Amino acid sequence: MPDFSTLSIQPDPANPRVARLLLNRPERLNAINEETPREIRAAVEWANAEPAIHVIVVEGAGKGFSGGYDLSIFGEGVIDHPCQQERTPWDPMVDYAYMKRNTEDFMSLWRSAKPTIAKVHGAAVAGGSDIALCCDLLVMAEDARIGYMPTRVWGCPTTAMWTYRLGPTRAKQMMFTGNVIDGRTAAAWGLANEAVPQDELESATMALANRIASVPSSHLAMHKMVVNQVMLAMGLEQSQQMATVFDGITRHNPEGMWFRRHAQEHGFKSAVQWRDSGQPIPEGDEARALIRDMDARRAP
Repeated sequence: MPDFSTLSIQPDPANPRVARLLLNRPERLNAINEETPREIRAAVEWANAEPAIHVIVVEGAGKGFSGGYDLSIFGEGVIDHPCQQERTPWDPMVDYAYMKRNTEDFMSLWRSAKPTIAKVHGAAVAGGSDIALCCDLLVMAEDARIGYMPTRVWGCPTTAMWTYRLGPTRAKQMMFTGNVIDGRTAAAWGLANEAVPQDELESATMALANRIASVPSSHLAMHKMVVNQVMLAMGLEQSQQMATVFDGITRHNPEGMWFRRHAQEHGFKSAVQWRDSGQPIPEGDEARALIRDMDARRAP
């Protein structure tokens, strides 16, 4: 089996036609770090190279699926990074190249010739929802939660999957509010294929995976290619290009910089609490003034 630092993948002991890809940073709610996107792609490539494997189940260790990008690194940390450049003027194309690579790594789940199923318990939020929605199918616990809260400030979902999975009206509702929905709602809206009680999640997911795994792999690949081609014809790649550029803007405009400064001064939990509370986000000149004040307090 391949050896990774943020996840593991291996055939299911009960059915070697099913690969189990486990996001495995439970101490950080399986938050995405520098290695996670690359390792997801490598794991998918490994599974696609194994003739016996017909389907890939993606799940999270511990309390949930994934809490998104690790804000203790990317938000609270005082770093100069391709996705948050501060010591030099922001270069949109450096930012774009870094985030587009992450998007392409997540999209390896969508491009995989072997069908992929996200098995979601707990939370699949922010960047974690990108991973889940790049999978072909979604099975959720009824009380699981999915959403992209950073649309309120400091983020735009680079995979742009919400519109293609929900349609424009529901996607706008999710993007305008930054709300999360539970598994029951996700199933009612057609985002999830199925929502079941938590104690039935494993059996329901594996029943679906085992049913798919009995189909010849060539047939699965062809059927997936036909459906994916429809999404491509609708403009998926162009949507992702725009979303990835906009994601960089949201992190470097006054509102995004205020969010990061607040996280650096008060901790990312405080910044996230403000973002998700529904109170107004400082913007424009107000945000710039707050940034100047926080920078002055941080100055040696």
